[in-house]
Amino acid sequence: MVNAAVIEGVLERITYANEENGYTVARVDTGRGSGDLLTVVGALLGAQPGESLRMEGRWGSHPQYGKQFTVENYTTVLPATIQGIRRYLGSGLIKGIGPRIADRIVEHFGTDTLDIIEREPGRLVEVPGLGPKRTKLIGAAWEEQKAIKEVMVFLQGVGVSTSIAVRIYKKYGDAAISVTRNEPYRLAADVWGIGFLTADRIAQSVGIPHDSPDRVKAGLQYALSQSTDQGHCFLPEEQLIADAVKLLQVDTGLVIDCLGELAADPEGVVREQVPGGADGAPPVTAVYLVPFHRAEISLAGRLTRLLRTDEDRMPAFRDVDWDKALAWLARRTGAELAPEQQQAVRLALTQKVAVLTGGPGCGKSFTVRSVVELARAKKATVVLAAPTGRAAKRLSELTGAEASTVHRLLELKPGGDAAYDADRPLDADLVVVDEASMLDLLLANKLVKAVPPGAHLLLVGDVDQLPSVGAGEVLRDLLDGSGPVPAVRLTRIFRQAQQSGVVTNAHRINSGTPPLTSGMTDFFLFAEEDAEEAGRLTVDVAARRIPAKFGLDPRRDVQVLTPMHRGPAGAGALNGLLQQAVTPARPDLPERRFGGRVFRVGDKVTQIRNNYEKGRNGVFNGTVGVVTALDPDEQRLTVRTDEDEEVPYDFDELDELAHAYAVTIHRSQGSEYPAVVIPVTTSAWMMLQRNLLYTAVTRAKRLVVLVGSRKALGQAVRTVSAGRRCTALDHRLAGAM
Repeated sequence: MVNAAVIEGVLERITYANEENGYTVARVDTGRGSGDLLTVVGALLGAQPGESLRMEGRWGSHPQYGKQFTVENYTTVLPATIQGIRRYLGSGLIKGIGPRIADRIVEHFGTDTLDIIEREPGRLVEVPGLGPKRTKLIGAAWEEQKAIKEVMVFLQGVGVSTSIAVRIYKKYGDAAISVTRNEPYRLAADVWGIGFLTADRIAQSVGIPHDSPDRVKAGLQYALSQSTDQGHCFLPEEQLIADAVKLLQVDTGLVIDCLGELAADPEGVVREQVPGGADGAPPVTAVYLVPFHRAEISLAGRLTRLLRTDEDRMPAFRDVDWDKALAWLARRTGAELAPEQQQAVRLALTQKVAVLTGGPGCGKSFTVRSVVELARAKKATVVLAAPTGRAAKRLSELTGAEASTVHRLLELKPGGDAAYDADRPLDADLVVVDEASMLDLLLANKLVKAVPPGAHLLLVGDVDQLPSVGAGEVLRDLLDGSGPVPAVRLTRIFRQAQQSGVVTNAHRINSGTPPLTSGMTDFFLFAEEDAEEAGRLTVDVAARRIPAKFGLDPRRDVQVLTPMHRGPAGAGALNGLLQQAVTPARPDLPERRFGGRVFRVGDKVTQIRNNYEKGRNGVFNGTVGVVTALDPDEQRLTVRTDEDEEVPYDFDELDELAHAYAVTIHRSQGSEYPAVVIPVTTSAWMMLQRNLLYTAVTRAKRLVVLVGSRKALGQAVRTVSAGRRCTALDHRLAGAM
């Protein structure tokens, strides 16, 4: 390394970007006329191709790539040459100006272009093809870009990415810098994508003391929020204090004092004694974030009221002749119900709340269809829902009636409030919810609120699958034997299903027995000990071998499911490789780089946060779709979701999307695919658990291919997931009996 230096140049292209730490490798044109591009590396924090950059840093040499410049700090400068202005405007930086319009504007105004947009944007109407409407849009976009740049300059020193700076600006407008400087911990609560750690880094840089009570309270709430992301509804007080001391590096006494202040604040946290987990264990002091405490009490109370009410919206089933009803049903469906299925049907139609659980091939679907047929025969109003679009579609195909996602059924609004609730219940006599293992505490509470008194609620799901992504273990808590909710567990595997290797092996895995991997026509293991090789083989199997042998579409019909996101056989790495194989770059295909991802038309993508503002009724975490359009001029990309809705995304919202050629097994819950490919490698050792593998295998309708190590497979089958989540719903329900 030599001494510090300053260079200027136009960012031509980004070769690599790590979206987690901002590290970027890019090629820059320094304007020396030779046509050679310089390699620059460093935290370029979301700079876009076409921008002119003034970069401070040091010259160095890479053993493989030669001379390069390491950027330590940079600012954007407005270009002065015609070519530079054309590249700058055509880069998609200003909404409404794409490459074609940039050419026209620069042709008309030359080197005065940027001055005109800055001082006299109304003159843009002089450019052929630009009307007043677009001119106004361009002017507004330019002003917003300038304001965002100010925020960017301020945030650059603390390593905040462009996309988050844009969100801070959109949230607070002109107050963005003031809020960031004076109340940085507000950012963690108000702005998606900013957690406590980023807010803490900002707070440190603006001089907020290490032992500030505001910092400690924000840290306590962050620790609780992190625990809800792990599925817990509360944390035991001792554990929370220990976690906060470790996170904040402050005295235990200060944490205890601040926790007391938070508990005294009605919007802070709630402390409550709940029974200990194991039999005879002493009670624990549970600390909840307020929304989770409210939801748990509300859900237990509403379920109890539904069960106890004398009202009945399906009174015809109180004294029905069941032999006659079941004989009529058998004639209508062409098949007889097994005794445990009959019990489930009677339970659903006579009890106000009931749970139906069981593994694949045990007849859950046929039982649900039977319940719906009998309810309809008595003219009952039946409402069908599931947590995901794919599961709702499957439920609709099964019953021949319309089914929707729970979010759409309740018409969730911005902020998460539902159009249907206790004051405006659903018009339903029977509500059936499939894939109920996915219902987290908050969503289950919203759903049960909307069930009218006297209606029947049937929750259907496989309790042995992974619990919900969100906090809680609602289905498991309802199935706890001490609670008041009646349930039936289907255990008999039907003969037809016994012929399926997928079903047979799912049950073997669930009982702790290794799956059979030879002699099957629908279940295979490709043994490969090395994790990187297993990753490459996974791509080959999903993108080429399965389509060739089984005639399946690699994008629509084949899904790679991984235990984790990171690592050589993780979803992150595999998505890059699968995109190259399935939707490679083409000169005639527009694309948009965002962070470390490149989006193209035809890409399979998934939404990674709940956004109540998008689409007709919001777009929710886990929604899958395909990119159908990409418009560089309007800076917009369009996704057709698996609910057949076209949803637009502005380019600055692309951090809400991730590629979905490979997804983690957790994200696949509630979905079903013709074929699944599952890399099982020792690099994912900590994640290898029985319910994880079981969930992955049960996502497949026709075909499962495991790729990886027999040792890792054995570990997954043997390992029962460690402990229950921290919830008190089962205790609250038992106490209500």
